Amino acid sequence: MKDFWLKADWPAPEWVRTCVTTRQDGCSQGRFKGFNLGNHVGDDPNHVLANRAELARLTGSRIAWLDQTHSTDVVEAAPGLVEEADASWTTEPGVACAVMTADCLPVLFCDRAGTRVAAAHAGWRGLASGILENTVAAMQVPPEELLVWLGPAIGPDAFEVGPEVKEIFGSIAAADCFKPSARPGHYLADIYQLARLRLQALGIEAIHGGGWCTVSDSVRFYSYRRDGQTGRFASLIWIEASI
Repeated sequence: MKDFWLKADWPAPEWVRTCVTTRQDGCSQGRFKGFNLGNHVGDDPNHVLANRAELARLTGSRIAWLDQTHSTDVVEAAPGLVEEADASWTTEPGVACAVMTADCLPVLFCDRAGTRVAAAHAGWRGLASGILENTVAAMQVPPEELLVWLGPAIGPDAFEVGPEVKEIFGSIAAADCFKPSARPGHYLADIYQLARLRLQALGIEAIHGGGWCTVSDSVRFYSYRRDGQTGRFASLIWIEASI
């Protein structure tokens, strides 16, 4: 894999592999310049296909792409079949669960035994509606046996939202997840903390990652909030086929 791609820093078994791409390299041009993996954003389809083929080659995995719609739907990862969902899971070695983001939160899961993995796409709508809860339910693993890693997303100093978003989260908003912004009646939301609280409520304590800001890091990450029409990077997790 490319040296500048990210990997989950967590105590997962060594055969559980992870990868977060960046916008560096790749053949996309213009506002998508770099390693764009989103085929729904207006980029040249041939460029996206070339970037996806390179990702599959470098990871040695069969990637299960999703048609993401900010839903709470979770499916079993199926390479070659693009399903409408926002999370996938698998127990099959060599199959990579993948989610694409450009400010939303990518969340990777595995059990401590390294036999089951999952990836979820969690924007604020998905978080509020239960995408993480549904992913954990699909894993069918006791919460104390789960490891979770939070990938690059919009940071708490850049994620300004209106009062309606704060209201949707209800009492969780009192847990230091929303702070008043400079614009009257608006707030700065901490998507990482919102995710941690939802996971902890399920009994999951082994939560790692967090701390990036896709908006402020224009070298590494695409950001919809920063640029509007832009590309997508991907977060993948898979079990090595050789185990």
